[in-house]
This record gives sequence, structure tokens and C-alpha cells, in this order.
Amino acid sequence: MSDIEFKEALVLVVEDYQDAREMYAAYLQFSGYRVAEATNGVEAIEKTLELLPDIILMDLALPKMDGWEATKRLKSDDRTKHIPIVALTGHALAGHAEGARQAGCDSFVTKPCLPDALVAEIRRMLAARDLPPDTDAATRPPNPAGRRC
Repeated sequence: MSDIEFKEALVLVVEDYQDAREMYAAYLQFSGYRVAEATNGVEAIEKTLELLPDIILMDLALPKMDGWEATKRLKSDDRTKHIPIVALTGHALAGHAEGARQAGCDSFVTKPCLPDALVAEIRRMLAARDLPPDTDAATRPPNPAGRRC
């Protein structure tokens, strides 16, 4: 995927805290991404099915349906299981990273997260998504157990 294609990617930001959601959305737009927003897990599923974003930033602590459940449902649906999901959470405990992976998250980022680091993680995930499944592990972008931005 070229730089132009990265910047045209649609990012769904799922975050119930309005200030954080707006800050992530504004920075991503400033970085050239298209952005959609959702405030809870139910809305995340609805918007994902409607828009088919290129990547999802999923807060795990959400009202109505938490990010854990929304991720499980999206990853079990053939229409959406290919979409990378980056878990965004304020909980840095090791068990949360493993739980996020078991729910289906492809990456784990601890908040607060510097916007540049978040953009770097989005680029990494989009690059990994576009590699053929049989790509040698040595040539894949690193997949850390969890990042603190």
C-alpha cells in the first residue's frame, strides 16, 4: 500500500469519551485519513457493516456493548473479520493485552497515546494487513504484545 493509499484509508474511531474521540479524529484527519466515529459497541458494529473501514480503533470500556464483545462479533462475521482492530485502553495490565487478543484484536495500544505513535501503529497494521498470508515472519512488521504510545 502506498503512502497515498495509507492516507486514503478509512479509520473507524470507537471511543465513548467525546474529547478523546474528537482529538483522535482530528489528528487522523490532519494526517490525511478519512475518519468515522462511533460512541459504543453497538454503533461500532453498525458503522462497520455500513462503511467497511480499513481499520478500527476500539476502546474496550464502552457503554451499551463493550469493545471486547463488539470485537468478538466483528471478528466472527465473514463480512468484517478481515478488518484490523486496534484495542485502545487505559488499562496497561498484561492480562488486558492477552484478553484483547483472545477477543480478536490485532493490536493493543495503551492510552494516553501520542497521536504520532497511534498513526505509526495504524500504518503498521495496514501494511501487515496487505501482506500475503504466507509472507515470511522475518519480513512482516513487528507485532508487539502491546504498545504504550
